[in-house]
Amino acid sequence: MQAVFRTDIGQIREYNEDSGGVFANQSGQYLAVVADGMGGHRAGDVASAMAVAYLQQQWEQERHLSSPTEAEQWLKSHIAVANERLLRHALSHPECQGMGTTVVVAICTSSFVTIAHIGDSRCYLLNQNGIQQLTDDHSLVNELVKSGQISKEDAEHHPRKNVLLRALGTEPAVKIDVKTVSIDEDDMLLLCSDGLSNKVPEADIVHILTSGGTLEEKAEALIDLANERGGEDNISLAVIDFSSEREGG
Repeated sequence: MQAVFRTDIGQIREYNEDSGGVFANQSGQYLAVVADGMGGHRAGDVASAMAVAYLQQQWEQERHLSSPTEAEQWLKSHIAVANERLLRHALSHPECQGMGTTVVVAICTSSFVTIAHIGDSRCYLLNQNGIQQLTDDHSLVNELVKSGQISKEDAEHHPRKNVLLRALGTEPAVKIDVKTVSIDEDDMLLLCSDGLSNKVPEADIVHILTSGGTLEEKAEALIDLANERGGEDNISLAVIDFSSEREGG
């Protein structure tokens, strides 16, 4: 198993409010995280960095998770604590009032992956059946699509596309979506902020991830493509390659 994390400020933004990383626990299992912060002046980067730092610290102390049940419980409990920590910080730091962050997190083992998410940062699985989005955006436009009020095509250019219905650190209790999927040796996992998913459609993601080159080169190619297409937002991604033999991975 190989993994890479990359983040880029994009072409327009003054600050990078995304955060993330890929971290190993004491038995070498990976935790991949992407968080896209939002809020007042410079508060978004505080929210995303705090969430990622807490999850990293807890994961690096963890010995080994052997079942999906353990993984799901780990994610639910630690993301809930991260939510409380962000809320407390905002209450005691007026400049951070209203801050919050999306978060998508994946616990990666050799046989299963457990994913938790809040907001519109996404997780995709690429396997022999193609690419599948494993997360469901907690956004206004996605709810409008699901209820049949607008089409998927309308959603791409909707003026309220950035309105989230859920975020970490904005409410005392937050609902966390968690799921586990089985993994085969040649599968790949992509976690990303909407700075990537808004600019790079699934067909292009598949083309880049299945092309030659190292995992680092594929990550850079995805970021370059999002920037070429406008780069209006920060762009962050984590790629986990479960193949032990693929070139560069």
